[in-house]
Amino acid sequence: MKPHSQSILRDLDRRRFLIGAGWALALPMFESFSAAKVLAGPGRAQPKRLGCFYFPDGVPMPLPADPAYQDWAWFPHGNGREFKFTKCMEPLEPLREELTVLSGLSHPAGRVVHGHNNADQFLTGAATGTGDMDYHNAISLDQFYAGHVGDQTRFASLVMSTDGGTGTARGAHTVSFDRHGRAIPAENRPKRIFDLLFVKNDADAARRLALSQSALDDLLTDARRLRRRLSSHDQGSLDEYLQSVREAEIRVQKAKQWLHTPLPQVDADPLNLEITPEEPRQYLRTMFELIVLAFKTDSTRVVTYQIGRENGIGISDHLSRAIGFPAAHQLSHETKQPDGWKNFGTYCRFLHEEYGRFVMQMKNTPEPAGEGSLLDNSLLLFGSASSAFHLSRNYPLILAGGKNLGVAHGRYLNLAGNKAQAGGWKPGDPEPWTEQATHQDLPLSNLFVSMLQRLGLETGSFGDSTSKLDGV
Repeated sequence: MKPHSQSILRDLDRRRFLIGAGWALALPMFESFSAAKVLAGPGRAQPKRLGCFYFPDGVPMPLPADPAYQDWAWFPHGNGREFKFTKCMEPLEPLREELTVLSGLSHPAGRVVHGHNNADQFLTGAATGTGDMDYHNAISLDQFYAGHVGDQTRFASLVMSTDGGTGTARGAHTVSFDRHGRAIPAENRPKRIFDLLFVKNDADAARRLALSQSALDDLLTDARRLRRRLSSHDQGSLDEYLQSVREAEIRVQKAKQWLHTPLPQVDADPLNLEITPEEPRQYLRTMFELIVLAFKTDSTRVVTYQIGRENGIGISDHLSRAIGFPAAHQLSHETKQPDGWKNFGTYCRFLHEEYGRFVMQMKNTPEPAGEGSLLDNSLLLFGSASSAFHLSRNYPLILAGGKNLGVAHGRYLNLAGNKAQAGGWKPGDPEPWTEQATHQDLPLSNLFVSMLQRLGLETGSFGDSTSKLDGV
């Protein structure tokens, strides 16, 4: 909020403002429309879903002369349909015809920024700056799509991460940002996610809605009275704030339509909802299984999951304990030590195993509302905002699903060719992100445009895109 807005808030009834703000933050849990309504009726279109998944710390990219290059480079060897996965990527071989690996894409505004600072612009492409005072983000891809389809499901989107909450600027715990560029808190507790999706207390929901409506009504009454005493400058600030209030009113009205709509019935017995990241493999599986359930029941059509935060901070850095390493981020710093590339690649292999298991589950789950599988009607983007040791270029990306949306897979779109920067690092070496680019990436937002078009949106641009990406 701008400093000159503080005078406005001081004049508002303090108690009413706090109640209004508190309930407004809680409202998104109620938004959207019923799966039952969407799945009913003749002539309805099949759901089109979007899932975006982020992993931190980049990927192993040994130089071609390095003995580890053949086995432990993240990107496949080859191009087009003629490519070979390395040991790092082997777990995805059974899904070869369901996915496309991409190289040579990144966000222009992030290319000269340290890789650990880019998670929060992975889905936005925004120029987030380098300091706290100039930080400003933009709407993320998932929320842009949710703005078009979110009124067709109970929840406009589901925002998840291993660490939970929002984190900080450039230390994000979420990759989802609203249309004002504000971080959307992510949920990391499986039981909380399950209860949100499939367990509800009608009496409590009705009470919360009533309180929310009352608080919003009070806020608007106070604002109309206050407006007469404000300068034109402050009136503009008040209008900016009231726009958020009006958006909250819309969410309240949507929530009322859901209040007495039965929730989907699912079997929770196979899930360990009390699992924590202290059991990394089972935790990831549970989080992915919850996403499958959310899509299968049409509770939402938009999901983000930030598997880990950048810079080796937070509980997500310990996911590497699943394969016997104490910290994941540390592996990216030790690639010049004996077996360094292998160790880093083994961690990436672990992530591919669990992500591949999720994609296969989507493939093996029939589409409840039409033809094919959940995967056939979903676009799933898996990637990171850095590649070789904090290098904010040539993002490692995998696009899966969407066959019913017209997407052809079984390819490696090697847009970087043989010019991609790579190599290890040791203290004293210049970090790759500080060196001059050897290849000019295409804007990642070009891929986002192609994805949105496949999802049915008539849009020719997103963020800093220059066109759609051919071949997707």
